[in-house]
Amino acid sequence: MKRTYFLQMSRIALFAASAVSLLAGCQPLDFYTQSPQQPIPAAVEPPRELSMVSLPAYRIAPPDVLEIEVLKLVPLPPYRAEIYDVLQIEVAGTLLDQPIAEFYLVEGDGTVNLGPPYGSVRVQGMTIDEAAATIETHLKQILTQPDVSVRLARTAGVQQVSGQYLVAPDGTINLQQYGSVHMAGKTVAEAQLALEKQLANFFDSPEVSLEVLAYNSKVYYVITEGAGLGDNVVRVPVTGNETVLDAISNIGGLSQVSSTRVWIARPARAGLGCEEILPVDYAAITRGAATATNYQVLPGDRLFIAEDQTIVLTNLIGKIVGPFERIAGFAALTSSTVRSFQALGSSSARFQQF
Repeated sequence: MKRTYFLQMSRIALFAASAVSLLAGCQPLDFYTQSPQQPIPAAVEPPRELSMVSLPAYRIAPPDVLEIEVLKLVPLPPYRAEIYDVLQIEVAGTLLDQPIAEFYLVEGDGTVNLGPPYGSVRVQGMTIDEAAATIETHLKQILTQPDVSVRLARTAGVQQVSGQYLVAPDGTINLQQYGSVHMAGKTVAEAQLALEKQLANFFDSPEVSLEVLAYNSKVYYVITEGAGLGDNVVRVPVTGNETVLDAISNIGGLSQVSSTRVWIARPARAGLGCEEILPVDYAAITRGAATATNYQVLPGDRLFIAEDQTIVLTNLIGKIVGPFERIAGFAALTSSTVRSFQALGSSSARFQQF
């Protein structure tokens, strides 16, 4: 009987504890309740100045800016020469003082200029073999037995792929005539493979180099209370190596209305389930070079700088007293104006009597 009663009471107690836990919800992990000297569980130990961590592989997102450089773009055969392509033309059996063995630009009219003795030959729209045959036929009018070799040195399309690209809100970059490539959520290596796969529809085994030029999508925020005059919020891109002191220096230091009460509000991390509050001992990390609370700033962090309560009180009194001062000033100005008009009227009357 006693055992049954004990089991029932245990179930009731467990149910009550579960209910309280559900009602309480997710509670922030507030490090204000711990002093820097007290040990913190290793699982939730925040990275600091002397124990910083490397951020996970960067994943591209809008509005990052990517820089793409073409290493190899050979068009799929049969390629037809276009305006502003560069052809490497070598001819055996030319005039001794007028060799043909260099790079030639396909000019705006679709021709290549082989020099004064040989003239120009139209090659636009021809395959490389057709261009070689056409040039050879043209040179046979001048030379006895010309042997022509033509290779594609550079296509005009290379210049249209290399450059800087902004990742659009839909996560893609626009390659113009080569289509769009989805970049959001990919690492740099994954994005490079996706880009080469897209270009493979137009080129033979393309090779490109891709890097993030501007890390715009991963940021932290520095929030400065304004002592009743409005808060200031600064959005700062994360480079992966900032501490609290770096973040404060990025906004030019503490403002005139700020106190030295500073903390980091960190969104919930995987495995914790709740946000974190990390207090910062500003005097210790600035005057004493202590690193215990000079935390590493991570993407999504909010560095909060509290206002000076004395200035808050001063501004509050100013808000309350200000309207009365303006009313009193307006009344004094009105009274002074009335007296001035009265004095002017008296002076005019005396002048008329005289």
